Amino acid sequence: MGRSCFPRCGFARIIAWLQLVLGILVIVVSISSLFRFYSAGFFVHNEDICRHFYGPKDVYQGFDINDRIAEVLTTIENLHKKLEMNLQQMEKSNTRLENKNYLEVEVLRPVYSAYTALKQLRLPKIGNGTVKEESLIDTFTTEEIRKYITPKENRIGKINFYGTEKIYNTIGHACVLMKKDLEDYMDYDIGSYCKDDWNLAQKLMVNGCDPLPRRRCLTRASKVYQKPYPIKESLWKLPDDRNVRWGNYQCRNFGCLSSKNPKRGYTKCIGCFEMEKEKLKWVTNTSLQVDFLIRDVLAIKPGQIRIGLDYGVGTGTFAARMRELNVTIVSTALNLGAPFNEIIALRGLIPLYATLNQRLPFFDNTMDMIHTTGFLDGWIDLLLMDFIIFDWDRVLRPGGLLWIDRFFCNKKDMEDYTYMFQQLRYKKHKWVIAPKSQHQVYLSAVLEKPPRAI
Repeated sequence: MGRSCFPRCGFARIIAWLQLVLGILVIVVSISSLFRFYSAGFFVHNEDICRHFYGPKDVYQGFDINDRIAEVLTTIENLHKKLEMNLQQMEKSNTRLENKNYLEVEVLRPVYSAYTALKQLRLPKIGNGTVKEESLIDTFTTEEIRKYITPKENRIGKINFYGTEKIYNTIGHACVLMKKDLEDYMDYDIGSYCKDDWNLAQKLMVNGCDPLPRRRCLTRASKVYQKPYPIKESLWKLPDDRNVRWGNYQCRNFGCLSSKNPKRGYTKCIGCFEMEKEKLKWVTNTSLQVDFLIRDVLAIKPGQIRIGLDYGVGTGTFAARMRELNVTIVSTALNLGAPFNEIIALRGLIPLYATLNQRLPFFDNTMDMIHTTGFLDGWIDLLLMDFIIFDWDRVLRPGGLLWIDRFFCNKKDMEDYTYMFQQLRYKKHKWVIAPKSQHQVYLSAVLEKPPRAI
């Protein structure tokens, strides 16, 4: 009888302590609010009357709001740790699921949110002069967006090591056109869990609201996350299904993403979740002249290709093959109907979550190779293509290789696209055009960036 009562008694004791601490928190926050109103001059303020009832020390030195807030923060932080320990003990002792869920959802999360909200009282206010000089701020009503895009002045009042007096947080210009979506994205409780809305974030990004503002909430993750496989195993093995949040996909596991499933949810890179097929790419000869082998391309610059970028849609197979040859490749990825970023990372490779809208986050003349396949096809606007190609040229070093892999378009458009690639005046190491269908053609090429006079 005593054993069965113990979890319930312990749970009741936790709730009682929580009520006591939250009561103290309400009192302190109320006092701090009244103090701020008083300081701002909202109440009648007569210092002679104050001194008549209180001494000068009582008026000016008897109340330090920051000290009071610090005390409550410490108390809440200690309570939060105790609650977490009790939650872990409940899990070990197989306490009833509803009690554990109640403690986690109705107690732990509100306590942490209150803790974070109280910390915000100690942050400096946004100056009125700063707000007036940035008209973009007035476009948005959500407070968290306004705080994010407000320029942040250096605390010491001097120029920082960047050489600036302020830090400007950036958002994409199209965010103004997607105001409602952005405000939904930034509507959250500070310090609490973010909504499971990565798909909303990606929608904003691909529509030009990129970069997105940072958020101050906790990213959701799988509760049953498993440790990744060792690197030699992970390169060619599908990851554990439990390591992906499947809520916003049509599939709920990697097996569902098979090319044989018509309801797999994605159209690009069909079959790239099937590792047996992926193992054949770039290492075995095919009947197509446009399929180059990695060993033949690397032989053009033996020992000189060390780092590069794979600009395309896939699961990281090109980077996996290059890693086996001690070449580090960063792979661009968007989660277009399937967890492309997750599988690249779980294979032990580096995903770069980037859209076509984005300037590559690399410095000039730094990459040994840029490889592109399956992403830029004949659908892309020529002017956009021009900007992208010149950005590739910016990050590719002199002597670096641009590998155009199975680019395809309509026959009538090939002349326009070949001009786009040839305008850079790169040296041609490989250049093959072959039929894809009756009205479409492939182009594969390996081009070398020349040195340029300063």
